[in-house]
This record gives sequence, structure tokens and C-alpha cells, in this order.
Amino acid sequence: MPRPLIAIPARFASSASALRYAAEVSARALVESVWRAGGEPVTIHPYAPGGLARPADVAARLARFDGVVLPGGGDLDPSRYGDGTRHERLYDMNEEQDGFDLEIAAQALRTGLPLLAICRGLQLVNTVLGGTLQQDMGTERDHRHLVHPVRLEPGSAVARVLGTRQARVSCYHHQRVDRPGEGLRITARAGDGTPEAMQLDGSRGWMMAVQWHPEDTAPQDPSQQRLFDTLIEACA
Repeated sequence: MPRPLIAIPARFASSASALRYAAEVSARALVESVWRAGGEPVTIHPYAPGGLARPADVAARLARFDGVVLPGGGDLDPSRYGDGTRHERLYDMNEEQDGFDLEIAAQALRTGLPLLAICRGLQLVNTVLGGTLQQDMGTERDHRHLVHPVRLEPGSAVARVLGTRQARVSCYHHQRVDRPGEGLRITARAGDGTPEAMQLDGSRGWMMAVQWHPEDTAPQDPSQQRLFDTLIEACA
């Protein structure tokens, strides 16, 4: 049977090996995790002139896909969820990237297209549903280059997929959810209380949002690979 097509919004990069110009990229670990699960990962061009993506255009582009992965990336401009005040540690903000990714998240939630939201992806989902973010957790508290345990809410979607009540996860983030968006429920936390997974009760389709990067450890940790496996199962 054909592999389900999984849309992955590209990330803008100022350069990439063997390319002479600025690039659009997807993390190899991420696309390989989708591939191992039986999906066909497809990197798609973020197009949102002036930071606004036309909903009809994004809907038409997504119509050919069976699922979406919203990957990690740079920081979301706080004007999208707050008063626009910017913390000095924010990085790699891009209005076109923000506009496109937010509309991808909105369309997937609206139509029930299976969605796996990772790190920045979780923050996008939270923002689309009216939530807010803490712009910076502080240099002594951020979760960059950190593998740490998380406690999973018993019976939650993420606990069922991982098959455990506690997991060790790989993180790279300095922001976290402040106020959850409408309908979102925190289903995993780090030891310092940071929300690490969320689910949307009553979602029209399969949706999983995690603050960590499952692709980092999926090759060695079957429980993390199951996040991708379950996405592909939902697509089928």
C-alpha cells in the first residue's frame, strides 16, 4: 500500500552544507522517524506573505496529505500571543514562518487531519487555541540539550501511546506554556512543573502535542518511536 503522505513545514536556514544559498530544511532525524513508521515525509514550503497565510490556499495544499508533523524550530513572535514585548533571548523569529505554521495548525485542528506537534509545534497549537507562552524560563531553568524524566497523566493519550507513566525525554526549549489554550489539557510535566505534553479533548481527529523532541531518541527508544507509529496508524 502507498505510504501515507505526511506534510512537514520546512524551516528556513541561512545556509546548509553543499548549497550556495539560504535553504529550507527538515531535520533528518525527524523525517527518518516518519519513514520508519511507514509514512512518506514531505517537506513543504512555508508561504505567508507579510506573515499572513490565506486559509483557502493552505487548505488546498493540505488536501493531498494524510497527516501533518509540526516540527521544532525558532521562537514564535510574542505578538502572536501577547502584547508584543520581546525577551532578549528570543531567536530565529520569522513572520512568514509564523503565519504559515499557525495556519497549518489551525487547518489540521479544524479538519481533524492527524497531527503530531513537536516542541514549537506544541506552542503553535496552544497559540492557535488562544493560549500564551512564557517567553523565557531563565538560564538556570531552560531545557536546552537536556534529557530528563517527565510524569505522564495516567490514562492520557500520551501515556497510552508510550505505554508508561514516566518517560525520559530529550528537550531543547527555553520557553513553555503559560496559559493553556481553549480545550487543551496538560498531560505530562517535568519535575520543575513545565508542561511537556498536551491533548485536546474532543478533537475532531488524532492529535498529539509534546514539548520534547521524540525524534532525538526514537531510534533507541521504541516508546518515542510509537508517537510516529501512532500518527501513521491514525492516517490509515
